[in-house]
Amino acid sequence: MSNRARKCLVIAAGRGSRLTSGGLSKPLFPLLGLPLIERTLVNAHRAGLEEFVVVTGYEGDRLTEFLNLLSLRRGITIRQVVNEKWDGGNGLSVLAAREAIGDDDFLLLMADHVVDVALLSGLLSEPLEAGGVCLAVDRKLNNSLVDLDDVTKVRTRDGHFEAIGKDLEHYDAFDTGCFLCSSELFSALDQARTKEGDESLSAGIRVLAEQGKMRVHDIDEAFWIDVDDARAVERAERAMLASLPKLGDGPVSRHLNRPLSTRITRHLVKLDFTPNQISFFCFALCLIAAGLFAEGGALTLAIGGMLAQAASVLDGCDGEVARLRLEESDFGGWFDAVLDRYGDAFLLFGLAWHVFFAAQESPFVLFVGFMAITGSFLVSYTADKYDGLMRSRFQQGETVGIRIGRDLRVLVIALGAVFNLPYLALSLIAVVMNVETVRRVITASRGQVDE
Repeated sequence: MSNRARKCLVIAAGRGSRLTSGGLSKPLFPLLGLPLIERTLVNAHRAGLEEFVVVTGYEGDRLTEFLNLLSLRRGITIRQVVNEKWDGGNGLSVLAAREAIGDDDFLLLMADHVVDVALLSGLLSEPLEAGGVCLAVDRKLNNSLVDLDDVTKVRTRDGHFEAIGKDLEHYDAFDTGCFLCSSELFSALDQARTKEGDESLSAGIRVLAEQGKMRVHDIDEAFWIDVDDARAVERAERAMLASLPKLGDGPVSRHLNRPLSTRITRHLVKLDFTPNQISFFCFALCLIAAGLFAEGGALTLAIGGMLAQAASVLDGCDGEVARLRLEESDFGGWFDAVLDRYGDAFLLFGLAWHVFFAAQESPFVLFVGFMAITGSFLVSYTADKYDGLMRSRFQQGETVGIRIGRDLRVLVIALGAVFNLPYLALSLIAVVMNVETVRRVITASRGQVDE
């Protein structure tokens, strides 16, 4: 991070008539269950910013009430400044915060721009010259998330800033709306307003460029999008949902569970369910499925199998909802893992109970059930260490093979139950999970993974 930048100025004074209606201000528009300004503030806080100044204007009272509650709920220090001329150029909103910012360096963000933490962290790591400003730019001119008719364009030469504007004919980058600034920006905005009558932020940036005080920071592959209208909302939602799959996803999660869970999550984020409530609901489905397995009968077995697979699909939603709402927590991940282990044990025990009585109480069935439960637990126990090894080798371009985990295990249980082949399913899990555990131990020893 920059040596001095600890403050963040967020412009949230505009109306945003192309996106909202009925008096709702644009910063409060919900994107996948979270208002735009909350996304901006939380991501900036996660990037290391400590003090926030938000400039309000249109529907300021409603926004003020929301920010007061947000400050308490998220533990973020927020000072609010009112721009009475909110329908003027956005440079006026920056000038309205001059006293609140003082002489400190600061990060300047737009409330309606969704940017990820990596982008902000990269920009904050840039050394800021005295009296200068650094603009984060996107050089991916084929970025499908960018509206070419609305985006502010930037022209650079040899890495140095040259020009900015929406109507630039020749350009090589896009303005992401993220600036690392010195207080000199206020003087530049005053100068542009006095000499040119231009109240826009871009006008102040041009003044600094003429003085040789503008630099650019290339964001590389970091995510950003200007959520300015309904089409941008759709693009943003698609991109954010597409980012939910994880490297550790197994083949079943990647090709079956995740495509279904993300569609469900798109609706769940708009409801009041918490990620932990979703985790517990999935566990409850596993308990019901296990009870149906133990009850006996082909129909109840099949229904139990379908419920088990439904729980497996929904099990991805808790983490997805948490990530989309920026509510991830160590406890949430641990709580989900604990319930998953209990759910697995009940499902396999219910299946073993069913097979035990169907096979005239054969003791060998109990051994197979024991090995299935033990193997499942060991695969889960070794997952973190092995996934770390997979990630390092994946980054080195090596082939890491197929990840065998809970997604595959529950699918085998479900298929065995639906097709009335519970003993086969139990035996497969007993063999595959234990063989996979042994394989991981051997792979880890060859990779010299530290304990």
